[in-house]
Amino acid sequence: MTVIDGNGWSPDGQQSGESPGASRRLPRQFYETAGISAGNGGFVVHLDGRPVKTPLTNLLIVPAKPLAVNIAKEWQNQGAHIDPQSMPLTKLANAALDHVAGKAELIINDIVSFAASDLTCYRAEQPDPLVTAQKKHWDPVLDWCAEFLGARFLVTEGIVHVSQPKAALDTFRAAVAALDSFRLTAFHAITALTGSALLALALSKGRLGAEEAWRAAHVDEDFQISKWGRDADAEARREKRWVELSQAHEFDRLAATD
Repeated sequence: MTVIDGNGWSPDGQQSGESPGASRRLPRQFYETAGISAGNGGFVVHLDGRPVKTPLTNLLIVPAKPLAVNIAKEWQNQGAHIDPQSMPLTKLANAALDHVAGKAELIINDIVSFAASDLTCYRAEQPDPLVTAQKKHWDPVLDWCAEFLGARFLVTEGIVHVSQPKAALDTFRAAVAALDSFRLTAFHAITALTGSALLALALSKGRLGAEEAWRAAHVDEDFQISKWGRDADAEARREKRWVELSQAHEFDRLAATD
């Protein structure tokens, strides 16, 4: 949730000083129109002509017009109250400006640590159906990464750590470091949601679609479900993560300026 000119609302919709356990109250909508304008090297989101600011009072300015337009739509589509849970693009833009810009190296290091022990590189020895499923979903991604990066990640069976070649990690780092703060925010979110930096790379570069990346991230889980059945709570958590991945992917697509 964005703070507008010090109106006292925190990112989770609680008033400043309100305890975390208090019932969640939403601020009333206080504007009539949301729009955008070009300036400051990007696109600024406005409410009744006044620029929006992030929770840390940074100007809400984004690099691509499609992203700005869709953030403005989130604000315009609010009802009598402003619900930050219905504003995923705004929340991701806030994260990019408040928590990623100026701290990119920390985010990149975290992403590279995923790549160094990537989900797609650790394979089951058995049973055969799981081995086959992993190969089907993961081998094409690793083949594409080898071509795109010019260096190949190593695959091993079991859970014993395998050190990845320096060339593979260095070229992967360079690819991630080339992203701006907005796309890096999306990349980091997708990496965390899938458990795989290489799947995130393939999704970011258009090698995979969101549903393909999601299925690839859940090969092991889907195999267990096929054996033991579904759990309602686990299904609900998975659906929530899928929505978050879809939102992060859409944010990445809209933020792309190339």
